[in-house]
Amino acid sequence: MDLDDPRRPLLGHVPQSRARRLANKLCSLESWRRRVPITIWLPNYKLDYLLRDFIAGITVGLTSIPQGIAYALVAGLPPQVGLYSSIFPGVVYSIFGSCKDVTVGPTAILSALLAKYVAKSVDFAYLAAFLSGCIILLLGVLQLGFVLDFISKPVISGFTTAAALQIAAAQLKTLFRVEGSSGNTFIDALINFFKHIMTIHLWDSALGIASIVALLLLKRLPTGGGGILAAVSLHASRARNALVVLAGASLAAGLHARGIVPFALAGKIEGGLPHFGLPPFSTTVGNSTLNFEEMLSVFGAEGLVMPLVAVLESIAIAKAFAGGAGVDVTQEMVAVGACNVAASLAQGMPATGSFTRTALNRAAGVATPAGSLVKASVVLLAVTLLADAFYYIPRAALAGVIVVAMMSIIDFSIVITLWRNNKGEMCTWAVTVIVGAAAGLEYGILCGALADLLRLLLAAARPRLHTHLFKVGNIDCMSVTLVGAVSYASAEWLPRKLRRVVDSPHSPHSPHSLHSPHAPRLLVLDGRHVHSIDVGVAEMSQAVPRVAAGIREETRQWAQYRPACIRTGHHRKIMFVTLKIIVYYLIVNASKYNKKKEKKN
Repeated sequence: MDLDDPRRPLLGHVPQSRARRLANKLCSLESWRRRVPITIWLPNYKLDYLLRDFIAGITVGLTSIPQGIAYALVAGLPPQVGLYSSIFPGVVYSIFGSCKDVTVGPTAILSALLAKYVAKSVDFAYLAAFLSGCIILLLGVLQLGFVLDFISKPVISGFTTAAALQIAAAQLKTLFRVEGSSGNTFIDALINFFKHIMTIHLWDSALGIASIVALLLLKRLPTGGGGILAAVSLHASRARNALVVLAGASLAAGLHARGIVPFALAGKIEGGLPHFGLPPFSTTVGNSTLNFEEMLSVFGAEGLVMPLVAVLESIAIAKAFAGGAGVDVTQEMVAVGACNVAASLAQGMPATGSFTRTALNRAAGVATPAGSLVKASVVLLAVTLLADAFYYIPRAALAGVIVVAMMSIIDFSIVITLWRNNKGEMCTWAVTVIVGAAAGLEYGILCGALADLLRLLLAAARPRLHTHLFKVGNIDCMSVTLVGAVSYASAEWLPRKLRRVVDSPHSPHSPHSLHSPHAPRLLVLDGRHVHSIDVGVAEMSQAVPRVAAGIREETRQWAQYRPACIRTGHHRKIMFVTLKIIVYYLIVNASKYNKKKEKKN
């Protein structure tokens, strides 16, 4: 066998068939242990880890309670649904999750996406969690995580910004207790707020603004140094959401005992455990009953945005907190899918990784995914034993918690980075934000992805040409270098561009013009850096000398190219030409050029 044959095995290596490698990958004990990470970290668990996980779990649990209630209200669901979505997905993620820092539960973006379906019936929330879980599980089992690579960072950032703006604007109704609807988009929320601005309630507005100010101040407490004061400041800063909500609930309960009810309260929460079982596959909307197919038609293609967003949020958070280590995307998809299925079986809403609670979990020093178990236990105790106390939580305080959380999500600093480095990406970000804020989050991410695709198509259709002027003896020469892949989209544009390079008619004094005495007499089209080229481009490129010959009668040309066939691993030749080197000589006849110049003079 030839030494250059790629099929030749390395010394000491026995080649295996693809089927055998796949069987070893799927059936080995190590592969199954990776799919159930608790079997890896639990045998190595230490007593020191227990204290760290216990502290982190309590800290995150105290934040998950007010946020779970708030996000359930954003989606239009009963408050306990948000708590259920923090309990059971947290338990499942501790078993299947691969990142110790990630905390799974309801999020603001998923709540906003879910709200318009819940407006028809609460059953859509449970079915959405089930369908999202099944779709994400299927993507994970089929190892289709690479699909997320087609959604760029500007699209994700723009979508997150638009979602944060919409959610914050929707809270204006609760924060100031105005009448009307909160709206399905950022624009609708602002229009409704200013339309009913005269219906503002003073006490709710004061409490909401005070909650925001208190949260911002607690967030900026000095935590440096040592001593008891620094430790108290640190814990107060981490538990700021729970402290503010607790203070608001205490104030409301004290006033309620005196017969004064100045605030809109969260109301009664149905405590205890949920009713376990499959999600409803039929529901009643108005006076009509919708079967499973009709419920799917209500979701439509827009319903696919929810599992997509759930996966994007969780994987992006896992990568952000991985500390440079690799993230098993497939395992994360399996974990998030299983969490949503568990949520649907326990009357929960769609859940995914939360950036705020994950950052808090990391800051609290969590050691293993067991911290999610402690967090789930804290929320479970709250929903079973303290459900009656949740009645007095002011809605304005919950709205303040959400608004402050959205402030940390909105990031306009990326605009400066994109403007300095790639204005095309900045346009993609702007399209995603504007469409998402004006028409809806689903349309925003769709238009952003389409704008990204258009940007890539334009880059493929208009490859950059690098020109370089030089001399060979007394002959002025120009080199035009093509780099990368030259696709069929540039087949018509490339010859025209080369013709303009040879003779630019816009200025007779241009160094690229044949009318100029400094015009290059030799043009070299260098394709040594072209790693792939389409057939159409190759054919059109061969026609460039003939096109150039028609421009000036005094031009003579020669064309020379060296085709190279690509060989696959099995020595099958691909039947298209890849131009490794393309050189075109366009030499102007000096005598005719001089005669023509004399006639003009």
